[in-house]
Amino acid sequence: MKCPFCNNADTQVIDSRVSEDGDTIRRRRRCTACERRFTTYERIELQMPTVVKRNGTRSEFDIAKLRGSLNLALRKRPVSTSQVDAAVARIQESLLLSGQREVDSRYIGELVMAELRQLDQVAYVRFASVYKSFEDIGEFIHAIDEMKHPSRS
Repeated sequence: MKCPFCNNADTQVIDSRVSEDGDTIRRRRRCTACERRFTTYERIELQMPTVVKRNGTRSEFDIAKLRGSLNLALRKRPVSTSQVDAAVARIQESLLLSGQREVDSRYIGELVMAELRQLDQVAYVRFASVYKSFEDIGEFIHAIDEMKHPSRS
């Protein structure tokens, strides 16, 4: 770790402490050249896969977009924020555990649909209607029928 004061590359760790939540480690360091002390924080950095969109373009995974899609489908539905947070966390975990460096946006859409199916049936149909580009009432009926009889799909 470089000293922020003199840019010397040789520093010593004087003290290390784990944060209360266990997510970070605080380290007190001392520069061997200028003797000044400074603090660094160490935390886990998980690499989310890149999202490959339908048109072939690639973009970084955006948790705000994921949460926004869920919130839009769940608008005015009786689902708590903690339930939405848990769904987002499960989707993120699925993406991380996939071990893939790139994932298709359709895969993320399927994960969202699976979560919405468990959270709220109306939100599921709302999301499915946009995600699958329903064009007539028959497609809505099919989606509702899938909700009633999941083994038929």
